[in-house]
Amino acid sequence: MMELRHLRYFHAVAATLSFSRAAELLHIAQPPLSRQIRQLEEMLGVALIDRESRPIALTVAGKYFYEQTYQVLSRLREIEDGARRLASKQKIWFGIGFVPSVMCGLLPELIRQFRLAEPGVETGFTELMSVEQAAALKLGRIDVGFGRLPIDDPDIACVTLLREPLYAALPADHPLAERETVTLDALAEEPLVVYPARPRPGYADQVLDLLARHGLRPPGVSEANEIQTALGLVAAGIGVALVPASACQGRSGSVAFRSVADGDVVSPVIMNFRRGDDGPVLARFRAMAQASMPLTAHGLERHPP
Repeated sequence: MMELRHLRYFHAVAATLSFSRAAELLHIAQPPLSRQIRQLEEMLGVALIDRESRPIALTVAGKYFYEQTYQVLSRLREIEDGARRLASKQKIWFGIGFVPSVMCGLLPELIRQFRLAEPGVETGFTELMSVEQAAALKLGRIDVGFGRLPIDDPDIACVTLLREPLYAALPADHPLAERETVTLDALAEEPLVVYPARPRPGYADQVLDLLARHGLRPPGVSEANEIQTALGLVAAGIGVALVPASACQGRSGSVAFRSVADGDVVSPVIMNFRRGDDGPVLARFRAMAQASMPLTAHGLERHPP
């Protein structure tokens, strides 16, 4: 079984391209280091290091393995540093999960204000789709989550903070971009780009359900994993997309954003937390969140905790 020491040893060799130098940095002898790297290669069934090269070099598989595991070790170092900070300063840890699109709107300012108001709280952040937040809350990985889909779980309480209007994202030279507003009927005549492709259900299904409620079905659907990729496909003329209003901020050029005439074209921003969690930090965060995200013209729907 691959263990963390295998990754650390491999990364030391990959960074220095020298077994002897890597052994010095790791404070171990070179022979056991070489054996550990061989063991890792045997477990993976591929050669990671070209030992015939002078100096040694990573194979194609080695480069791929290095790139893919770099983030793993970086994240582990962050966790280790956070644990040490918590132990040394006796800080309270508070985890926040979020879908990427809410980071375009009011959430960054809410987090900034919360950190200023709670200097004794160590805040952690995890990017999680709405469907992933329930498990993360139950496992204690996060204390609060922000998503766009309600979580159907008796152990999770959901508060809809606002209903954000959706805008049409169009290629800048598209005929519909000449209008100030567009209708869903007009958009449904074009191929549609949705995101994220996974996990499902997600925001992509929210958009498709919205069109279905209006009896509309686009001629084709392309999927992207992230909003930036989706907008890139729009710019390339692959299709049109529906994105939250906050995602339009600061963007221009090859993509045009237009408001949608239909009144119910919105996406909620939902705050999720463990039902019955009466911790004081969560209570203060919830109060700050509900105060900073005011009612919109579409109203506010709350699910009692």
